Amino acid sequence: MALNRTLEAVTDRIRARSEGPRRRYLDTMAAAAAEGPRRAHLTCGNQAHAYAATGPDKDALAEGRAPNIGIITAYNDMLSAHQPFETYPALIREAARAAGATAQVAGGVPAMCDGVTQGQTGMELSLFSRDVIALAAAVGLSHNTYDSALYLGVCDKIVPGLVMAAATFGYIPSVFLPAGPMVSGLPNDEKARVRQQFAAGEVGRDALMKAEMESYHGPGTCTFYGTANSNQMLMEFMGLHLPGSSFVNPGTPLRDALTKAGTARAAQITALGNEFTPVSDVLDERAFVNGIVGLMATGGSTNLVLHLPAMAKAAGVILDLEDFAELSTITPLMAKVYPNGLADVNHFHAAGGLGYMIGELLNAGLLHPDTRTVAGDGLELYTREPKLRDGKLEWEATDGKTRNDKILRPVSDPFQPTGGLRQLDGDLGRAVIKTSAVTPERQVIEAKARVFHDQEAVKTAFRNDEFTEDTIVVVRYQGPKSNGMPELHNLTPTLAVLQDRGLKVALVTDGRMSGASGKVPAAIHVTPEAADGGAIALIRDGDRMRLDAPSGRLEVLEDLSGREPAPADLSGNGNGVGRELFEVFRNTVGGAAYGAAVVV
Repeated sequence: MALNRTLEAVTDRIRARSEGPRRRYLDTMAAAAAEGPRRAHLTCGNQAHAYAATGPDKDALAEGRAPNIGIITAYNDMLSAHQPFETYPALIREAARAAGATAQVAGGVPAMCDGVTQGQTGMELSLFSRDVIALAAAVGLSHNTYDSALYLGVCDKIVPGLVMAAATFGYIPSVFLPAGPMVSGLPNDEKARVRQQFAAGEVGRDALMKAEMESYHGPGTCTFYGTANSNQMLMEFMGLHLPGSSFVNPGTPLRDALTKAGTARAAQITALGNEFTPVSDVLDERAFVNGIVGLMATGGSTNLVLHLPAMAKAAGVILDLEDFAELSTITPLMAKVYPNGLADVNHFHAAGGLGYMIGELLNAGLLHPDTRTVAGDGLELYTREPKLRDGKLEWEATDGKTRNDKILRPVSDPFQPTGGLRQLDGDLGRAVIKTSAVTPERQVIEAKARVFHDQEAVKTAFRNDEFTEDTIVVVRYQGPKSNGMPELHNLTPTLAVLQDRGLKVALVTDGRMSGASGKVPAAIHVTPEAADGGAIALIRDGDRMRLDAPSGRLEVLEDLSGREPAPADLSGNGNGVGRELFEVFRNTVGGAAYGAAVVV
């Protein structure tokens, strides 16, 4: 199948835009790779320190003939998706020895749970943790004793931060190993219903706690299709996972087999063998375009509109919001997974999952088929399904059919003809909106603005019954320079209750929402942000505004000229729960349209 012309045009535009940075990046990576195995440049004393505690691997490391794999782990046992990584290093070392290699934990990186910090002060560190993760991974790999790297991470900022680090060390191969989703618990729509009942005062905290505990109930990724599971999709579409590995549950024989196979593959593709695949060759403009197409086809998290530009920039590839918008126009929405539907990711995987989607999109010319991946050359490898046959891991071709067309549909009969994300332009600058879960009649709203400077003030107004007409809720001074750009997901139940009462409501913010946010129209990532001179700081209560998602417009229907920005007291944003340490991040962070990054 010939490539879609728009796909080609967007890729060519990215390639042209990135020509200088990408060439400099590739030249740097090639020069580093040409130096050969990193350990060859260390003194005997350097190496003795590195190998002192390696026990049975010490002789192989000292001889320097076997590949040495560095493990960067985001393990902690507070984050359900990362708890399974506790046992991975021992399994990886065993698998490495079987493959004629060695493996060491090179370092750990922080991994915070947005579910724990949602609506709390700690959420103001969440986005910045991505850059900290990239820095921490770089420190681990800086010992220069590794021929390839394995990255253990799943959730929201962790995978993007690890990709930024992998790109920076792009002269060695990198394989990402997931942990998989927890088994299905309380259905996500039932959880959302109880949250709305609690917000409306119809049930008490006991009922809310019971629903939450039944929803988040065991090891693995949360089962809704938010940022964490969107990350896992991305790693397959971009060729950094082994095929079919994203949504295999923890603690299963297949999960362990895939972990061992990923380790063996990390040993095979080093410069010491015949299949050298540095990650700099994997992370090119085609891989990022494939990732954006996957994001649109699955109705994935808006957070990746922040993360993909930052990841790409680390590899010398420059993405723009126009790339997301244009690719959305040609990509059909093929999946209905909560919050876009009732199914969870386990149901999605059983219906055919990512392998089915990749096959359909390849056949339609909507993906680049000729990318390099950690599994080998060509994305067609990712249409195959991993199976255990008599204890042996094999990848098998499938029949290319969906197992449930209420969850997963072909390109020829999608849920929507276009993708789930749109760019919004207007007199406030630029923003994005996720429309895949918003009903068509709610995608256009013209109403008066109510302006707030934090989400708690919105909830207070709600409790005081102040929302009695159609309203566009503006929550500003929530961008990265103001307070680290926390998710405003706690507003979702409140605004959803207003919708259920018959009002048309929308959110406009220079902050961001959770990847699990859905049915309330939300224009997010408004840039420039209020603290950076953005026009969103000029809006007043009662201003008429219009949000028109189908036409990609966000407008204030008032004359803003001559207005002074509304003052905001941001002094408290720098104190408590570690925020003092992140002042330099708030002062130097880039705009949301470019990834809100600090270190790239």
